[in-house]
Amino acid sequence: MFDFTSFIPRAVSQGIPLLLGSTGEIITEKSGNLNLGLPGVMYVGAISGVIGSFFYEQSLADPSDINAFLAIFIPVICSLIGSLIMGLIFCFLTITLRANQNVTGLAMTTFGVGFGNFFGGSLLSFFGETGSISLLKTGNCYKAKLPFADNLGLFGKTFLSLGFLAYLAIIIALVTSYVLNRTRTGLNLRAVGENPATADAAGINIT
Repeated sequence: MFDFTSFIPRAVSQGIPLLLGSTGEIITEKSGNLNLGLPGVMYVGAISGVIGSFFYEQSLADPSDINAFLAIFIPVICSLIGSLIMGLIFCFLTITLRANQNVTGLAMTTFGVGFGNFFGGSLLSFFGETGSISLLKTGNCYKAKLPFADNLGLFGKTFLSLGFLAYLAIIIALVTSYVLNRTRTGLNLRAVGENPATADAAGINIT
């Protein structure tokens, strides 16, 4: 029998990366840029987070001594740094060197996927080990759910049993929607019409 209680949380969890990526890309396109390298940027960010959490767990004498704050903070910072570097590369190539955005984006997607697959498959071999990377302790910190979720029956198990990143992504999307549709900054972005020339003609600094 089909189980909605387990299906909906899994579906939402699978959609959260897409929600985060599409929210960022909406802002990027409103500034007049099309970043087709977004999957590669996210892939590098994800594997950077895995590398950060892997080294953190390796540094622990006893895995049970893991600090929940560091287990969350280190992967997030590593992911941001990895994504930031990829974003800077894209900006340098397309804005400074005036490279074609479509070609550059597709090349970065290919590079990002290759980068992630290489380090994802080779990280253990650097330590003379085989198998797949297991980050159960770190994963459990990200999967921590609201303490009262189980007390709310079907509703709690279905909608309140997600990790904090799911709720954070929804909040970011709602705030982005408000900024784009209800503020002067959003009005300036929407005035671009995804065309920098339009913004320049309207007197908006696009540099």
